[in-house]
Amino acid sequence: MNAPTKAETDLLQPFPMLPMSRIKVPAGEAACREAIADLRRARIVGFDTESKPIFVQNAVDDGPHVVQLSTLETAYIFQLHRPECEQAVIDILSSPEVLKAGFGLESDMSNSRRRFGITLASVLDINTVFKLLGYKNSTGLRAAVALAFNQRFHKSKSMTTSNWALRTLSEGQLVYAANDAYAALCVLLEINRTQSGWQKSMPAHIVALLKNS
Repeated sequence: MNAPTKAETDLLQPFPMLPMSRIKVPAGEAACREAIADLRRARIVGFDTESKPIFVQNAVDDGPHVVQLSTLETAYIFQLHRPECEQAVIDILSSPEVLKAGFGLESDMSNSRRRFGITLASVLDINTVFKLLGYKNSTGLRAAVALAFNQRFHKSKSMTTSNWALRTLSEGQLVYAANDAYAALCVLLEINRTQSGWQKSMPAHIVALLKNS
């Protein structure tokens, strides 16, 4: 099977994006502790990272600069210039008790390993799930939303290449980052609810987390 094209998904009704009122940017140890507690309660969260784009050849990539983790209710945007945010991210990414799910996570994981010096635990690239369901090529978030919900997911190219190392992110950046993680979570939970069989190919600890979703 082939995933729908952008031209096909452009004809669909829009995916209901997470609004700013449900997006938090933790600052300070208390806010980070609250975020960690909420993410741990959720057990399964959407995951993505953002890095400042590099336009100079051979320049060193010191990203990620932002890590976004989302429950169904709230997305947390962790800016990693804050030490307390970096520690919160390390706590969640290294926890086997919280399933982190997203799309195209290879670079996110390698950059996170390099920056944090940790082993990431319980991470699921949802592309793997769609391949188990019979989709040949990398699906990606846009096509996955179309397949799961018959809706259009909009990704702004200008936000993709914006400066994620800024100390104050724009509202557009926050909405973009939050919804990358939020929509990934929505897709996984919907596919877990409606499609059976693929779970057998997952590691036992991930199967256990999915059963409780």
